Amino acid sequence: MAFFRRIKKSINQLWYPQSITWGKAVTTREVADELSAISTVTRGDTYAVMENLGRVLSSYMGQGRTVKIDGVGTFYYTATSAKRGVPTAEEVSASLIKGVRVRFLPEVERNSGSQVTTRSMVNTKIVWEEWGKGTTNSGSGDSGNQGGSGDGGIEDDPLG
Repeated sequence: MAFFRRIKKSINQLWYPQSITWGKAVTTREVADELSAISTVTRGDTYAVMENLGRVLSSYMGQGRTVKIDGVGTFYYTATSAKRGVPTAEEVSASLIKGVRVRFLPEVERNSGSQVTTRSMVNTKIVWEEWGKGTTNSGSGDSGNQGGSGDGGIEDDPLG
């Protein structure tokens, strides 16, 4: 089950649903445990691979390459600059780059008409519930307020 809350955008004064996350982030060890339970790979081997994944992705992206992981998606770097731009092409240089961001595109499958039919990491059967209304948030009986950010563990747009 996923959660949303109602927010009012100041730009147009209209209300929208906004997805939220809650509680502590799922750890590498928890993901490794789950992966090993549904495969023939041991927990230790799974954890070791996952622990090194970031370093390997960084190495390839640092060479200017994208990294496509089947069933997951594609990772790549984008550069950010401190200035809005310069008047001429000759003034553009690496010194204008002030930061790097990692971008991620979930894997998609397309039909014969090139329309996206599925996204591997998007659950099409997701059930949305308004945060704080009705059922318990985790099914485990706790309040879900496990985060340490001071806002009850709710995080807006954790990827953006």
